[in-house]
Amino acid sequence: MSTPYPFTALVGQDDLRLALLLNAVSPAVGGVLVRGEKGTAKSTAVRALSALLPEVPVVAGCRFSCDPAAPDPNCPDGPHEAGGATARPARMVELPVGASEDRLVGALDIERALAEGVKAFEPGLLADAHRGILYVDEVNLLHDHLVDLLLDAAAMGASYVEREGVSVRHAARFLLVGTMNPEEGELRPQLLDRFGLTVEVAASRETDQRVEVVRRRLAYDDDPEGFAARFAADEAALRDRVVAARALLPQVVLGDAALRQIAATCAAFEVDGMRADIVMARTATALAAWAGRTDVQSEDVRQAALLALPHRRRRNPFDAPGLDEDKLDETLEEARENEADDASEKPEPPEGDDDPDGGGPDGGPGGGGGQPPADGPDSPELPSQNQGAQNQGPEAEEAPAPQEPAPAPGGASGEQQTVRAAEPFRTKMLSVPGIGEGAAGRRSRARTEHGRTTGSRRPRGTLTKLHLAATVQAAAPHQKARGRSGAGLVVRRDDLRQATREGREGNLVLFVVDASGSMAARQRMSAVKGAVLSLLLDAYQRRDKVGLVTFRGKDAEVALPPTSSVDAAAARLETLPTGGRTPLAAGLLKAHDVLRVERLRDAARRPLVVVVTDGRATGGVEPVARAGRAARLFAADGVASVVVDCESGYVRLGLAGQLAGELGGTAVTLDELRADSIAGLVKDVQGMNSPSRRAA
Repeated sequence: MSTPYPFTALVGQDDLRLALLLNAVSPAVGGVLVRGEKGTAKSTAVRALSALLPEVPVVAGCRFSCDPAAPDPNCPDGPHEAGGATARPARMVELPVGASEDRLVGALDIERALAEGVKAFEPGLLADAHRGILYVDEVNLLHDHLVDLLLDAAAMGASYVEREGVSVRHAARFLLVGTMNPEEGELRPQLLDRFGLTVEVAASRETDQRVEVVRRRLAYDDDPEGFAARFAADEAALRDRVVAARALLPQVVLGDAALRQIAATCAAFEVDGMRADIVMARTATALAAWAGRTDVQSEDVRQAALLALPHRRRRNPFDAPGLDEDKLDETLEEARENEADDASEKPEPPEGDDDPDGGGPDGGPGGGGGQPPADGPDSPELPSQNQGAQNQGPEAEEAPAPQEPAPAPGGASGEQQTVRAAEPFRTKMLSVPGIGEGAAGRRSRARTEHGRTTGSRRPRGTLTKLHLAATVQAAAPHQKARGRSGAGLVVRRDDLRQATREGREGNLVLFVVDASGSMAARQRMSAVKGAVLSLLLDAYQRRDKVGLVTFRGKDAEVALPPTSSVDAAAARLETLPTGGRTPLAAGLLKAHDVLRVERLRDAARRPLVVVVTDGRATGGVEPVARAGRAARLFAADGVASVVVDCESGYVRLGLAGQLAGELGGTAVTLDELRADSIAGLVKDVQGMNSPSRRAA
């Protein structure tokens, strides 16, 4: 819309507003990742932030937004002469999830290259976002190749383009802001760490607040300009406060006591690397400037930890984000006591160490944390600490609470309590044979829009990736006949060639898990859950969708429909009860039905079925024969499959291997599934659908 929703009109979401404002005060904080359920004003708040940012001075006519005070000596539009400065509003550039690599980093101007015979660089979104905001909605769905480019630019503060005969380097320093719904999958750890702060948002449960949200939204939709005018004074006051905090920021002193608290906090929560310490220091400094102070207090450090550490303390993708506030308070208190002990051991305090406020680290005027001074300008109230419920994150709300397992259908005996999974491990690579055309990922070979160029072809429909060399080669023999006289190449549509590229795709990994009494015997279920958890972790890293079908007693159920949220699958697995008979046929038929429905929704995503069982079939009439017929349905459809053989003991029946033969797949034991195992050769799923294997 032409008139954005005012930032000061947002209701609630105090932590979100504070995190965004701190980045407006100090862009060095490093951006914000906003996690939360749908419909919580995440995108609205981010888009409203750009109106609060001060204008940016730029060199007139520079496409790369060079600062007149310190122009980039390597700017492609340079060198810049003195003078010619102008000012423009700060930009907020949106990066669509489906953007191409050329659109992000820029590329050769094909039109000028072919028509005029010159090399000309066309800037991308990274150039547009320089000294502004780069906003990625649904950042967790961003393709891996774009994530790699973002990581490079964020790490170096510059974008390097080396392609199609073009070599360009330009500055690309931007405020990275992303929003995501954790139900749709998680971020890669490298990109997660690039966000300075993270905020968990959820819809308010207070009736009055929800009423006010609806009232304001309806008023805005009816008259956007009139609604914005109602908050114009508040917007101006908040904008002035941001400018004042920016001006005060260089005067803020980060003392040794605050630095020791920051270091102690990061060490106590075992965060990786030193980026967390640096981000906390910058955030605490910005909090002090926002509160109108020139000294960093203990409450600033506490608030900085609540914003900067939750997404960095996760040890694996299945750990819920958040921070133990009791542990945080204990760590800060211990750091203060150690500082006081060190000070008491000194014979004389150094000169100039008097405390003008007389209140200790928390006793200065203006309050602590993110709260504005009591006599500050009118602006939205901001919290001094995160709410505990928000720190738990949406995953905590989504995951089912552990409960006692229900009795097995039909009153089957042998019911057990749910058991915890064994420690996960790195698994061998399982892939689908052949070359697919599914969504970008990291598992199986596929023809994709991004990856290494393997050849060219005539375009079918719209041309998306031009193969320049093949196009020139196709057009070159016809130049004389077409009457070429200048430097440009005469190119017709028939000459254009589409680049064919090969990369990796993500698959649908459907787990079919035996939860019967035979699996519960000899305490095997803990090892089985550990193996499935390991495969889930592998699926997370390879950007797969996952589903979970379980069977026990007399029937099978879809414990989790296909989803990108591997966390949800891990939570369902953790509470999976065991016991009863083994309706293997029912589990396979249920999985076959899930694949049939999913094929209608996403035909390009190829499935990989992972059956976790000892191969026994005891449920229903003629259980073995029915299981064999159900398995042959997968082989007939050409579905890639692997059976994880959970049989243990000295006497082995080999039933899992027989099941793998019926499926047209292969079988691996729990030991062979480990990547560091030497029990067998590499167990990639290869040739499982070949006619010879099915015939055998």
